[in-house]
Amino acid sequence: ALAMRAGRFDQAKTELDDALARLGGILGPNKDAASARRLFNEEAKKMFIGEPYERVMAYYYRGILYWMDGEPDNARACFRTGQLLDSDAENKTYAGDYALLDYLDGLASVKLAADGSDALARAQSHTRATPLPPYAPRANVLFFVEFGNGPLKYATGQYREQLRFREGSSSAKSAVVKVAGQALPAPAYDDLYFQATTRGGRVMDHILAGKAQFKAGTDSIGAAAIISGAVLASHQKRRSNADEIGAGLLLFGLASKLISGATNPTADTRCWENLPGHLSFAAAELPPGQHTATVEFLNAAGTPHRVKTATFTVQPGRDTVVFLSDH
Repeated sequence: ALAMRAGRFDQAKTELDDALARLGGILGPNKDAASARRLFNEEAKKMFIGEPYERVMAYYYRGILYWMDGEPDNARACFRTGQLLDSDAENKTYAGDYALLDYLDGLASVKLAADGSDALARAQSHTRATPLPPYAPRANVLFFVEFGNGPLKYATGQYREQLRFREGSSSAKSAVVKVAGQALPAPAYDDLYFQATTRGGRVMDHILAGKAQFKAGTDSIGAAAIISGAVLASHQKRRSNADEIGAGLLLFGLASKLISGATNPTADTRCWENLPGHLSFAAAELPPGQHTATVEFLNAAGTPHRVKTATFTVQPGRDTVVFLSDH
């Protein structure tokens, strides 16, 4: 993300290709993932692959870079993969519901002389505020806009076994791109906090809940055994069976306490912490040559919170991709 925002797109491609190669192997057996499911290992032991919204963003960024290199077919594959990663939601209402991913899927199809109407219809059904504009096949400059701060993770529960999300603070709520006498609205078509918090439970949540229940149970049993053992031993004036039972209970109680203390149900709160909060897009048809665009990031009142400029060159016969961020 830092490389994208600094315009170091070759570095971003290298980093993302490495990340996507790792993500591509997550469906196979993984020793770290298996180890994280054991009672005494924390979830953060496994290789970090992020939550679905984080994995989606890796494919989204790579799709932008493919389109930047004149490969809308590969870009479309990335957007479709991102939507697929979001499809396994507990509540199917929120499965595969990124508006921009479907919209860009259809736009790439239009650019490739195929039908993008189905993807556009799906995209419109996912919008929660401003409807997406109809496709403009002749638009040759594509503005990918991001703003705000993405969600952060934290853990709650008695043993910090419950993964939760905190919305990132941000003054920017929308944007407008001004270029060649045009003012192109760039509202928040997708909200990453919404995406993070509408998927429902994870498989790992059930495992962590089981670990927490086991930890609480062994702790309670250990405490009860230690108290009972101490009571039995203290009430005997000479060696007896009760003495032995009491000593056994003490040892059992201590062992249970040790097992409880070693059980680690803590949720993994590692996070891709510099993601944006909102994703947007705009397109324009411009003549070949050099142009300068100004993007105004607007606050809730609609006044500019931050202004940035980008200079780019439109080449005939291909799309020009411009990446704009308030970070």
